[in-house]
Amino acid sequence: MQLSRIAVAGASGLIGSALARSLTADGHEVVRLVRREPRDRNEVRWEPEAGRVDTAGLAGCDAVVNLAGAGVGSRRWTDAYKKQIHDSRVNGTTALAKAVASLDEPPKVFVNGSAMGYYGETGDRVVDEDSPAGQGFLPELCVEWEGAAAPAQEAGVRTAFTRTGLVVGRGGGAWGKLFPLFQAGLGGRMGDGGQYWSFIALHDEVAAIRHLLETDGLSGPFNLTAPEPLTNREITEAMGRVLHRPTLFSVPAPVLRAALGEMAGDVLGSARVRPTRLLKSGFTFAFPDIEGAIRAA
Repeated sequence: MQLSRIAVAGASGLIGSALARSLTADGHEVVRLVRREPRDRNEVRWEPEAGRVDTAGLAGCDAVVNLAGAGVGSRRWTDAYKKQIHDSRVNGTTALAKAVASLDEPPKVFVNGSAMGYYGETGDRVVDEDSPAGQGFLPELCVEWEGAAAPAQEAGVRTAFTRTGLVVGRGGGAWGKLFPLFQAGLGGRMGDGGQYWSFIALHDEVAAIRHLLETDGLSGPFNLTAPEPLTNREITEAMGRVLHRPTLFSVPAPVLRAALGEMAGDVLGSARVRPTRLLKSGFTFAFPDIEGAIRAA
């Protein structure tokens, strides 16, 4: 599919900024959704928590990508912050989906963020896009988050969901916090290290989103995770090898729970997620293994 003008919500985040750079480098026009007054025609005002967006600013866009949302790992999960996480995703998606559906000429495709948190705790069990949602705050959030895109789907806009894993990148997310610790020689496993972490290199995350944008017929959920998830222990060992640092330290589960509260369940939980639909669609990973992903970052 030929695209030229693409709106991106969350363009200042780790994934959004990398996506915007990639699209711009290839000659596409990127329209950024911003919370302040727009400075030019390539900015559109919106207030995601309030569910408001300047619909007129989306006119002429071939695609809309929604990656906006308060950081799940940014702070302790108080009731107030959980509401912010929820509203920034669900209300923002609802506003964008309704705006897309209301246009006289809607965009060809709407790619909406989601997360591997959809599956909840999986233990050693392998899950893919056909697996049911788990239980708890994150799975319930992801179900509602994806459901909020219904107005775009009902308007006939091809809609895809990116159930993203732990992104290996230096600019933010889990690895934005892990890299400094490991480089200082303070890295180590979390809990017993047996929980599965489904990761993806930032390069592959961006390439997968572009694959969903540019490939006709791709809709519904796609797991954006590397083909083979690894345990936290295996990833810890890989970090030590690549960075040439010891990995002697470990953080016991009770300490994590005391420090992080409810969010510790996301760190200690196991998510053994595979990208079955993404692979079947013809996508090829540039960095399918953890050492390659770490080196790329």
